[in-house]
Amino acid sequence: MTQAICHIPTVTTDSLVLRSAQRGDFDAFAAMLASNRAIYMGGPYDRNAAWGLFANTLTNWSLDGFGAWMITDRDSGAFMGDVGVTYPIRFPEPEMGWTLTADAEGKGYAFEAAGAALAWYWANTDADSVVSYIDPDNARSRALAEKLGATLDTSAPRPVGETAEETIVYRHRRAA
Repeated sequence: MTQAICHIPTVTTDSLVLRSAQRGDFDAFAAMLASNRAIYMGGPYDRNAAWGLFANTLTNWSLDGFGAWMITDRDSGAFMGDVGVTYPIRFPEPEMGWTLTADAEGKGYAFEAAGAALAWYWANTDADSVVSYIDPDNARSRALAEKLGATLDTSAPRPVGETAEETIVYRHRRAA
């Protein structure tokens, strides 16, 4: 195996470890994206499409100095999802996103992971804000964005090819 070409930090919370994607995470990641868990992000996805999204969690670290982490249970190491700020080419600005496995949902892990990812982002970039692109029907993600302090930004541009009926934009702002 070769060494990674950039450093991806590890962030530890009370219950979770946010860490770099590892090849061994892919099967669980692909299963999550093949399920209805991915319905609000254009899925479900086959393994080839899931691989592209998996690789994207790493690519942003090299290109932008920030990216996504795999969420794992601090005690067992079990895969629980992904979280972070990514900047795919079709996005007009960086996006804070999250996806959890069905077993991890409803336990506060998304809030814990997203809060830790945002805290890292604010501490390590000079950005004043970051967005979350959310399907209007995704009530759980809308509630999480609001719990994190984000507000609707109706004037923000959407990802290429997406309309206001398909995607709403929540804006997270750096605390004053």
